[in-house]
Amino acid sequence: MEMEKETVELERNKIDRSQFEDAAYILKALAHETRLCVVMQLSQAGEKSVTELMDQMDCEQSLLSHHLTDMRAKGILRCRKNGKNSFYSLSDKRFSNVLKCIMSCRDKEA
Repeated sequence: MEMEKETVELERNKIDRSQFEDAAYILKALAHETRLCVVMQLSQAGEKSVTELMDQMDCEQSLLSHHLTDMRAKGILRCRKNGKNSFYSLSDKRFSNVLKCIMSCRDKEA
């Protein structure tokens, strides 16, 4: 009987690793200053063209395109085409929430 109680207690306290897998995926996907800057820009504006992002971030087009392509592949960004222009937006608020949380923690330490 005591053994059954211990087993039930262990099962109740067992950590659901899937929540950490999801968090790790998001953190890995955002783990670059250019990507974080893109997330910040898009969380403030909703949608921006590559040119707008490039101008505001003072970033070369080739580097920005590399990160935008990677972020799209990882499901962070959505892309809408209008003629020759591509407009990007965040696919999920979790990405901007992670950045806000990180920035909030940083601001509190100062």
